[in-house]
Order: sequence, then structure tokens, then C-alpha cells
Amino acid sequence: MTLHSAAYVGRVVHARKRPRAHRLKYSVFYLLFDLEELASLGQKLRLFGYNRRGVFSFHERDHGPRDGTSLRDWVDTQLADAGITIPGGRVKLLCLPRILGYVFNPISVFYCYDREGYFKAALYEVSNTFRETHTYLLPVDGENTEMVHHEFDKELYVSPFIPMNCRYTIALRSPDAHASIAIRESDSDGDLLAATFHGTQTALTDRFLAGTFARFPLLTMKVMVGIHWDALKLWVKGTPVFRHPPKPAHPVSIIRNPGTLPDVRVRTD
Repeated sequence: MTLHSAAYVGRVVHARKRPRAHRLKYSVFYLLFDLEELASLGQKLRLFGYNRRGVFSFHERDHGPRDGTSLRDWVDTQLADAGITIPGGRVKLLCLPRILGYVFNPISVFYCYDREGYFKAALYEVSNTFRETHTYLLPVDGENTEMVHHEFDKELYVSPFIPMNCRYTIALRSPDAHASIAIRESDSDGDLLAATFHGTQTALTDRFLAGTFARFPLLTMKVMVGIHWDALKLWVKGTPVFRHPPKPAHPVSIIRNPGTLPDVRVRTD
């Protein structure tokens, strides 16, 4: 059986421009799950557990409504609220898995395709370190959907060092041999932060998982530790801190008219 799920190994780059310059980069891997293949992956792969413990695992309660119910049903409900239907189409999720039971995903992306394989919508699921999440749902319009561009207002408090009155501009590649996402955050004075991920596809197998565990031990814990370590360095640099407002009343923002935007360059150096 040909799998639509895959793995992507690459690099994350963060570059802060104001008010204190700060840059970091690190190697990382992401898994792309076809939601319809999760159960079979849990049976096929010895190092991967679906809704159960494993060296690597995926639990539906880590995403969407976070109550353990069907993620596919949740996605279809959100799409219907936005006037989008994809009967018979696939939904894929790019995210970090649990490693030895722990996971933190700063951002996860749901890619929604119709029956013919056309990219119809993206859901950007953003999480902060205060155990809050918010999802931005945006349609994908037009025929050239290999790389799509979205822009929308920030709704969820993410970093204590970035204000709320910001906008995101995103360039998103529909995963194939490569996967990439480039995020630019800006305020009325211009760009504040740029973050990119670019990865190369590899087969999702036990051999890959074993090698990945050796290459990226405890990666998900390191992501969380790294976030706090960089926050400490920003604080030492005297970067201003912004108040944490209440999280959005509704967990999903539907952006109905994302517009046509200029390209956002994906840097991997």
C-alpha cells in the first residue's frame, strides 16, 4: 500500500529584527500524517503508536478540539462553517509527534484537498507555552496552489516579547518532495520576526524513526527548553515585555478573504 503520510527533515530559522536583533537556527524533523492512515500506521510501525504509548506517538487529543474525538470530523466541521466541502478528499497534518510521551507544537498545519487532489484550505494551529491554542482557517483559491500565500491578523498571544497588534504573512508549500512554510510577523512599523521551515521528504518507516531518535533525541522537549532559553536571552537584552491578554473567545478564526499577496522568500541558511 502506498502511504500518503511521510516525514520531512530540514531546518528551522528564526530571525527577529526589532527592537533587539536575535537569530537562531536548528535542525528538525516533522511528520506529515494523512488522517485516514493514522490507525494503519499504528499497526504497521513498531516504533509508532496511535492514541497509545510509543517511542513516537500521535494522540488526537493533542490537536483540534483536544478531547480525543475524530480530527477528521472536526476539520470537516470547521470547513463547513467556512463554506468549504471536500467530500472524498484528503486531510493531512504536518506536526511534531510525541517523543517518549511529550510534545509541543508551536505551529501545526492541516492541508485540505478535494477528491481530485486540489488544495482547498489550510488550517494553521498555533500553540503558546501557556497551554493555549488558536486555529486560523483560510481558503486556497486559484489553480496554482503549489505555493499559496495568506495574510491575517494575530489573535493569540504567543511571545511575551511581541505585541498583539500584528499581522502574519505566510507562504505555504503544499507538501510533495519538499515541505516549507515561511511566516513573517509585522506591525505598523514593519517586519518584526521571520520564521521558516524547509524540509525534504523521506519515507515514514521504522528505520527512519530509529535513526531520527538517535539524531534528534528528545527533540520535542528541546523545542520547549529552547523557547524558554531564547526568551531568557531576549529578556537579558532588555527586550520589552507585553501583557498577556485573554485568549480568543472562539478557538477558530475563519479568514474568508485572504487576498493575493507578494511572495515570502523561504530562507534555509
